[in-house]
Amino acid sequence: MNSKRNGKRADYHINIFYSGEDSGYIADIPDLAHCSAFGETPDQALAEVLLAKEAWLASARKNRKPIPPPRYRPMLYQLKDIVNH
Repeated sequence: MNSKRNGKRADYHINIFYSGEDSGYIADIPDLAHCSAFGETPDQALAEVLLAKEAWLASARKNRKPIPPPRYRPMLYQLKDIVNH
């Protein structure tokens, strides 16, 4: 994860949303396949997905699997970059 944007180290984007089906919050990291977590609150879901991210990265390193660079960005942020240029 040594990718940089605008001179800053880029990190993976995290989505957090409420799931009525699960009666709680789901957090996922689109760049890391199947990396998601559940929490009863948004903060709990975030804390859990951060643990899942570290486990995902550690497993990939251990098994010498490729680690994708952070690249997913919601359209809102992409449009902001276009307007500011």
